[in-house]
Amino acid sequence: MSFKFGQQTKKTARVRNMFVAALAFGCAFATVTQAQRVTPPVTPDLITPPDGSAAFLLGRGVGTQGYVCLPTSPGASTTSWTVNNARPEATLFTKLFGQDVEIITHFLSPNEDPDAPKPVAFGDATWQNSLDSSKVWAQKVNAIPAGSDPSCPHSGAIACLLLQTVGTKNGPTGGNFMTQTSFIQRLNTQGGSAPATGCSTFSDVGKQALVPYSADYYFFRSVQ
Repeated sequence: MSFKFGQQTKKTARVRNMFVAALAFGCAFATVTQAQRVTPPVTPDLITPPDGSAAFLLGRGVGTQGYVCLPTSPGASTTSWTVNNARPEATLFTKLFGQDVEIITHFLSPNEDPDAPKPVAFGDATWQNSLDSSKVWAQKVNAIPAGSDPSCPHSGAIACLLLQTVGTKNGPTGGNFMTQTSFIQRLNTQGGSAPATGCSTFSDVGKQALVPYSADYYFFRSVQ
C-alpha cells in the first residue's frame, strides 16, 4: 500500500511540476511577445507589407526545404526539382532569458479555414504556435532573389518573401495568438535552395532531397 501511495505521490508531483513549468512558460512567452520590440529591416517595396501593418513577432527559423524530382510537365521527358513547391519543415525560436525557446512550427498543411480561397490548395505554408496551437496559413505575394538586398544578403539561398494570410484557426482550447497575422516576411535566408544535381533524367523521378536552411520570419498584423 505504501509503495503504491509513494508512486502516486511522485506521479502527482511530476504532473504538478509539468503544469507549473507550462504555466511559467506561458506567462513568460506572453510577457516577451507583448514587450518585444520588433523592428524589421528596410526592405524593397516588392516584399514590404502595406501601410497599416505593424510587426509584432520575430521568429528565427531553422529547418529544411524538401524537394521532389518530377517531370517538368505531364508526359515530359525532362525533369526538375519542385523549386516552386518546396516543402518547408522548420522550428522558429525567440530569445527568452538569453535562451532560444521554440515558439512556432512551420510546415505545409491543408488550409482548414472555411473562408480560405477556393479551390483550397493541396497545402499552404503553415505556422502553428507551440503554446496555444493556433495556426495561420499564408501564400506568397512577391519575392526577391537572395543576395539582391541587405535584408536578403546571402547569394544562392532561397528567396526572401512577402506572404499574405489566407486562413487562420484557433487552437483546440481557443488560443488565437497566430490568428492576428496579416502578412509574413521571410528574410535573411541562408541555404535551402534545390540541389544543382540529382534530377536530370527520367530515372531520377521520385527522388527527394531535404536541404537545410535558416531564415528570419517577421509576423505583421493590421493596426488600421
